[in-house]
Amino acid sequence: MPTVLLFDIDGTLVLTGGAGGRAMARAFEALFAVPDAFRGISMPGRTDSWILAGAAAAHGIPADSPDLRRFHDLYLAFLAQELTSPGPNKGVMPGVRDLLDALSGHDSAYLALLTGNYERAARVKLEYFDLWRYFACGAFGDDAHDRNALLRQALLRVVECGGPQVDPSEAVVIGDTPLDIACAAAAGARSIAVATGAYGIEELKDAGADIVFPNLADTSAVLDALMRL
Repeated sequence: MPTVLLFDIDGTLVLTGGAGGRAMARAFEALFAVPDAFRGISMPGRTDSWILAGAAAAHGIPADSPDLRRFHDLYLAFLAQELTSPGPNKGVMPGVRDLLDALSGHDSAYLALLTGNYERAARVKLEYFDLWRYFACGAFGDDAHDRNALLRQALLRVVECGGPQVDPSEAVVIGDTPLDIACAAAAGARSIAVATGAYGIEELKDAGADIVFPNLADTSAVLDALMRL
């Protein structure tokens, strides 16, 4: 039975140079005339729906505001623009293409996504970096407010896409934040953490990751780790 590998996006597969944060801020300001609305709101590892709800609460926007329903499409339009802007800390993370190439030819692995991004935002980001083609399906920030609910949703989606039906214990979450690790643990899955986002190696170890890498550059080491889990 193949192991289902559930990849996070931001900080794990790619860095967008802040495109997502800028696009969110532009959309919120366009709707509510509040500049820099997400200042002080933690984004790494959170679902987009959680992040938006946090900003709305912080600025006194009612949860049932009709304008909140307009945020999604406006954000996506701004995201497509912001991704084309040059900037530091932007690109595919070290080793990611080689690893995905190796795994996509492996009968023992099935690649899917588990990300807090809205599904369409995930696609916009990964298509920009030519990585969307590696993933048949996954679970996204549209599917649940709480990231911990996404793992079982991802496994259901894998089956719907013609992939293997596996128990959470046969899945591995690959991410860069303690919330990715917690999501795996909450469902009984395993986790590989990479210190390519906002958290260092020791922080990720302390969060309970099964294995921690500084990055995914050593393809052989990552493949060996997956075989040991």
